[in-house]
Amino acid sequence: MIESDRRTPVVVIAGCSGRATAGVDSAAEALRAALGTVTIRHDLSELREGIVHRTVRTGEQQTSAVLELAHGCVSCTLRMDLLPLLCTLAARDSVRRIVLALDPAFEAEAVCQAIENVVVSGIVGRVDGPAGRDVRVAAVVTCLEVADWLADATSEETLAERGLATADDERTVAQLAVGQVEFADAVVALGRQDDPLERARLDAVLARLVPGAPVASVADHGSLDSEEIEAVLTRIPEDSRRGRVFDAHAPLLRGQPPLGTEHGVTLMEFSASRPFHPVRLHEALDVLFDGVVTARGRMWLATQSDEVVWLESAGGGLRVGGAGPWLAAMGNSELASADPTRRALAALRWDDTFGDRDISLVILVHDADPAEIRQALHWALVEDDELRLLERAPELVAQWEDPFGEWHSDPCETGEATGRPVEGSAGQGKSPRGEGR
Repeated sequence: MIESDRRTPVVVIAGCSGRATAGVDSAAEALRAALGTVTIRHDLSELREGIVHRTVRTGEQQTSAVLELAHGCVSCTLRMDLLPLLCTLAARDSVRRIVLALDPAFEAEAVCQAIENVVVSGIVGRVDGPAGRDVRVAAVVTCLEVADWLADATSEETLAERGLATADDERTVAQLAVGQVEFADAVVALGRQDDPLERARLDAVLARLVPGAPVASVADHGSLDSEEIEAVLTRIPEDSRRGRVFDAHAPLLRGQPPLGTEHGVTLMEFSASRPFHPVRLHEALDVLFDGVVTARGRMWLATQSDEVVWLESAGGGLRVGGAGPWLAAMGNSELASADPTRRALAALRWDDTFGDRDISLVILVHDADPAEIRQALHWALVEDDELRLLERAPELVAQWEDPFGEWHSDPCETGEATGRPVEGSAGQGKSPRGEGR
């Protein structure tokens, strides 16, 4: 953080379910003890009835409001209410810090991305612009239940089946559990694990999923006190992400995660300088659903040779979508505006025929054989004769069967957040999804 940054700091606290959810509220209350700290909580427990409750607390004062769903979209409603509220609170001299206690169905990454990118309008005396002009994300803290988190992070259960979302929400509990921790600057581990080996496996997973993030172990969510949670915030490394959202071309191995194997937990890399055959890849992806916490990275599909394809999995959930063109597929003007770091890294491995196209995946294994995963992914690569055909006649290869050929786009496009809680629309952006399990 730059010392001259006078924006109001925001601490985002997330938790998936059960005791972790109670831990979110407990941590927020502990932080509220500091002078000038305001807490905001959106409660989606009555979501099925179309009701969202918002509570704002500062000192001994509390205000509550009932919000109506805008366009039937929870994230739109929260952004429509949250972003203008952040701007309004940041303008008050009495507010020194804002704490967001997130509902378990809401993702910290989506909140932080909205703070930085969604335009807030309609506030008297304020020039339209993102809330990020007035506030900055100082930390993202995730609470997890020690006894249950690893099971949640590898499950196939959907949020709707867990009772955390409506039936049309296809996200899985694993996607939420893994995403919340992966985006965190600090972790609060609640409860006890009677099996020391299972606790050791959890610690090994966390060390690889969020390397460098301090982990505070708390036996009971109700025992969180202000000194304890404030101490966790002070232990966050200076180079932590603090709400930053990285694009598909950022380094996949961030921080310094252990690369060895502990208690069966391994962080493995898979890279290749030739593309995947889409049909064989579709069959091979089953290896990512058993014994794997998460996988993510960039892919080159033979049938979509100009497009970077992004893969991200958690437990039984998988998302595959477009991430823009390869540098080699860009025109001169587009190439000139591309990120300089990306261009420099691509130049180190540039191929005379295929340019910067390649495959780069990182897979966090906890109960599977990395050799079997590597073998399955190698099998899915194009063979020599297929690669030669791609080089001579890419238009013919583009006609091959491709299960990943259609991306899904959410109905809410980019827009503006206004000072009116339930009017207008706020952008979710695109969430490409060629495959969902």
